[in-house]
Amino acid sequence: MFRQVKRRTAGRRNFEDDKFSSSVSPSSRLYKSRLSFYDIPPMSEITLEQFEMWAIDRLKILIEIESCQARSKSLKEIETSIKPLLLKYLPLSPSGENIEQERIKDHYSHYILRLVFCRSEDLRKKFIKNETTLFKVRYNLLQPKEQQEFIELYNDRLSWNYISANEKQEVFDQLYAACGLTIKNHLLVEGENLNNEQLRQHLLVKENFIKLPFEKCANLVGSRSIFLRNGYGYLPSSLQLNLLAIEFQENLNQILLQTFHTIPRLEEDDRILPLLNNMSRNFANIQYDSGYNQDPALASDINAQSVTTDTITQHYPLCAKHLQNTLVANSHLKYNARQQLGLFLKGIGLSVDEAVKFWSYQFTKSGVMSQEKFNKEYKYNIRHQYGLEGARINYKPWDCAIIYSKPNPGRGEAHGCPYRDFSLDSLVNNLQEMGITDQQELNNVIDDVNKRDYTIACTRVFELTHKKQLATAGAKMEGLHINHPNLYFDRSRQLAKSE
Repeated sequence: MFRQVKRRTAGRRNFEDDKFSSSVSPSSRLYKSRLSFYDIPPMSEITLEQFEMWAIDRLKILIEIESCQARSKSLKEIETSIKPLLLKYLPLSPSGENIEQERIKDHYSHYILRLVFCRSEDLRKKFIKNETTLFKVRYNLLQPKEQQEFIELYNDRLSWNYISANEKQEVFDQLYAACGLTIKNHLLVEGENLNNEQLRQHLLVKENFIKLPFEKCANLVGSRSIFLRNGYGYLPSSLQLNLLAIEFQENLNQILLQTFHTIPRLEEDDRILPLLNNMSRNFANIQYDSGYNQDPALASDINAQSVTTDTITQHYPLCAKHLQNTLVANSHLKYNARQQLGLFLKGIGLSVDEAVKFWSYQFTKSGVMSQEKFNKEYKYNIRHQYGLEGARINYKPWDCAIIYSKPNPGRGEAHGCPYRDFSLDSLVNNLQEMGITDQQELNNVIDDVNKRDYTIACTRVFELTHKKQLATAGAKMEGLHINHPNLYFDRSRQLAKSE
């Protein structure tokens, strides 16, 4: 993607010749905490490979957060979904040999994505919302001591004042009346159920309260979680994450607007700008690697006969089911459908020899097409998909972004995305055949479709049709936004194998 040769360009420093940029040297203050407001920009240089891969790794996490929020998941549920992704793509260990590199990657990836998402109001809103949620999740993953150290690190910025014991005693009844129910619900989520007397004692002995000017906490008034008095708000320290999130959100909003005005300075860099443009256009469609979590054992039973059996097709996403059902029924598929299904089957482990057998049987079984005609007109195309003919390109299975980019299916065509292309009645019938019969669940999927959130609808269908397996797998199975038909298949088979 990027040029690897040395070159000198006006106004651009050369990475290879910069004796000061051989490694990233973070200040001790900048990476003192696992959490950050990202208020100090990175000043050292990184490689183009790091620039691309760090941004994509962070983007995978933000995509999953976006998907979870679209499905109305709570913060606790989002934390459960993205924790495996954080450990895999963006770990932040409390100690160890790699903590410096982990924090550098976190810092730089955030700033790289600022360049991606500052370009429009819609992108800025997405980025702020998802990064704020990531900030909340990470804060909750910190130990209490780390949380306090983070607040102390940014105390000059936050200007928080904790009330004295005397002031707390003076207004305790009002504090209990204003904040008691919120604290009780918060503790209930943590697994601690207190009666009224126990709650009073908890607030009196264990809970500290932050006192700050009304304008700093106006956004919290609607949640009925603070006590207002003489122009000040009193907030329980256990709920201080709300304040931190507001501070983070407001700061990021201002900085993204400033970043947007600096974008023209990047126009001269033809290495970075295409990457930024591509990420901003394809926020929800980072390409699925066909080797992702691929277990050779899962492909051992994939052959020309098995791909039409219930044992295998039960793991197909709706698009692949529709393609294969159409092929079996009509003994033919038009070009785009053949490409879409053929590459999907390649991705699930169907070898080229088995693919030729599969397509040959399906096209000739009705007697309309002879074996000779199939060999002459279609066999080459199958081998071409596997990189054995023509330019010998090893084509990857189509992801959702590529599927959406193809022309909408016309009469007699079966390619495309069912969530986008099916009529409402046809979609509902297919979902019911997949086992989704609850009206509320159907309505949730239809709502996603009406919003044109097709990958979110597919992800929701996956979760609804794999409820029991997901509950059993728990934290062992990564919660991933479905943006590729083969990802749907692989996850479904992994869940079945783990039963």
